Amino acid sequence: MKEVVYLERIEQAEALLKPHRLTVLKELATPSTCTELAARLDQSPQRIYYHVKRLQAAGLVRLVSERKVRGLTEGVYQAEARKYWLSPALVGTLEDSARHGDDQNLARLLDLSEQVQRDIATLDAEAARLPSIGISGDIRVLPEQREGFLAALEASLKELFTRYGGQDGDAFKVAIACYPMNGGRS
Repeated sequence: MKEVVYLERIEQAEALLKPHRLTVLKELATPSTCTELAARLDQSPQRIYYHVKRLQAAGLVRLVSERKVRGLTEGVYQAEARKYWLSPALVGTLEDSARHGDDQNLARLLDLSEQVQRDIATLDAEAARLPSIGISGDIRVLPEQREGFLAALEASLKELFTRYGGQDGDAFKVAIACYPMNGGRS
């Protein structure tokens, strides 16, 4: 089972965002037949089969095996992933106006967040693991120190990019986000 499936097609979101299908999908964290699911959810096997097939067509559920039961072949299904992330591109940008200053920087942070989410979701879970790191921390900066703080952060990153920016070795994406906490309120 994958860690994440990144949903970029509207058909996938439509298949997923039905309350009954979400229930079926959660139950399929453990491989099950439609008959087993129907018994657990107190539903008819036909209704469960319909929803499982819709989820399978959207790439959210997969057939993991088949078995014979009283002369019939019954499928065993499992959720494709533990998590499902909806791409912001499903809605797209509703306004395409020029932004300036802090508004432009905040818009860039949103774009960066989407890129990081997409990149992580599409990593090959079967590939050899390369080291990665996630760090988050809070820093308090007085208003008169903000410019100096941002300059020091930029200088530190430029030094790292210069030192490790060659063509050899494993490629890593580095994304740094710095934004005000609590909506910018202290």
